[in-house]
Amino acid sequence: QVQLVESGGGLVQAGGSLRLSCAASGRTFSSYSMGWFRQAPGKEREFVAAINWSGSWRYNADSVKGRFTISRDNAQNTVYLQMNSLKPEDTAVYYCAMRIRPFMAATTTRGDYAYWGQGTQVTVSS
Repeated sequence: QVQLVESGGGLVQAGGSLRLSCAASGRTFSSYSMGWFRQAPGKEREFVAAINWSGSWRYNADSVKGRFTISRDNAQNTVYLQMNSLKPEDTAVYYCAMRIRPFMAATTTRGDYAYWGQGTQVTVSS
C-alpha cells in the first residue's frame, strides 16, 4: 500500500527556513504527481505547491510564491518543500499527497489527491 511519511517540521522564528521531506513507498514514485497542502487550526486544508511526476512542471500558491520551492528526487522517492522567509501565518500542519494514478497532472485541488501522509507541524513564532 502507499505510504507517505513527512518530516522536517518544527518551531522556527519569523524569517527563518525549514525544509520538509516526504518519503514515499508502495508505488513507482517517479510516475506520480505530488502536492503539498497545509491546515491551520480552525481552517480548511489548503493547497501550497505541486509538482508533476518528472519535475518539469511546478506551481505554488500565491501566498507562498517567491518563498517556498517544491522539488523531488525520484531516485530517493522523496518530495521536498523548501520554505524560506517564514511568517507566523505559515503556521500549520503540512501534508504531502499523491495522485491516485500514474502520469496524472499535478493540480491545486485537494480532492484530486488520493493518498496522504500523517502531516508534520510547522510553527513560526513572531
